[in-house]
Amino acid sequence: MQTYGFILLPGFALMSFAAATEPLRAANILAGKELYRVEAFSVAGGMVESSSGVCVPTEKLAKGGKGLHTVFVCAGGSPADWESPEIAAALRRLTREGVRIGGISGGPYLLAEAGVLANRRFTIHWEHAPALMEAFPDLVPERARYVIDGNCITCGGGIAPLDMMSAVIAERLGADFARRVSDWYLHTHIEEASGAQRASRAETYGTHHPRLLTLLEKMETTLEQPMDRAAMAAFAGITPRHLDRLFAGEMGTTFQAVYRRMRLEHARRLLRQSAMSVAEVAMATGFASASHFSRVYRAEMGVTPRADRQPTRG
Repeated sequence: MQTYGFILLPGFALMSFAAATEPLRAANILAGKELYRVEAFSVAGGMVESSSGVCVPTEKLAKGGKGLHTVFVCAGGSPADWESPEIAAALRRLTREGVRIGGISGGPYLLAEAGVLANRRFTIHWEHAPALMEAFPDLVPERARYVIDGNCITCGGGIAPLDMMSAVIAERLGADFARRVSDWYLHTHIEEASGAQRASRAETYGTHHPRLLTLLEKMETTLEQPMDRAAMAAFAGITPRHLDRLFAGEMGTTFQAVYRRMRLEHARRLLRQSAMSVAEVAMATGFASASHFSRVYRAEMGVTPRADRQPTRG
């Protein structure tokens, strides 16, 4: 029998937790014996409330953790709520003991804080990726549903743990048995680890025009140092007037409006998911000053940057 531990932080995503634990329960039922055991932990012990308000009973972390095969950290909400020396110390101890370490949704952020992601491939929920890269510049998460790198497993959360646990079960019991577990949950299409976390750009922006998609990709990767209209047109090998026609015809708006919205949405994620000051967020999204950033943000988002720093549950 293998014991899987789950360290839960208040506001963890219940869907992610269930998607990771239910396949283990189904594996036991289908095998007719206890192949896996699930234990839940938290710093203080007792009931931990999920993002949906459902509470899960946990054991106090300091008292548990013996005999674990794998332990996952499950976190949602904002990194500002995740600082936990106790969890960091436990993760380092478990790593030294040879326990496989994992993170789900925002959980990889705590793995980064504990220093156990150095020289590791990993992923994190796309909403938390900007905050992680700002806090830990040497770490770059992959845009993947889940990543298995030796004794380290990370997952973007949502329903992706269903795919991850299928791979984990297949490692031990074979692909046929893992397929039976997936069929138990009507999960007939198992995504590859490298599968996307989000819809494609074509789906997101409602266009299949290849040159426009190239432009949108370039815009997404230059939010900190945005390129002007002429430079972007030159990058695409078209004239500025042709660029204007592309955005007007395919998206019904202007190049500047789309670029500004991208930068402001990135700013919103940084405001909500990091401890960066408003001035630092302004710099990270290509605005000349905090005051200019605040004016544009309020005009576009309908609220000031400071007022928008409310924690979210992801």
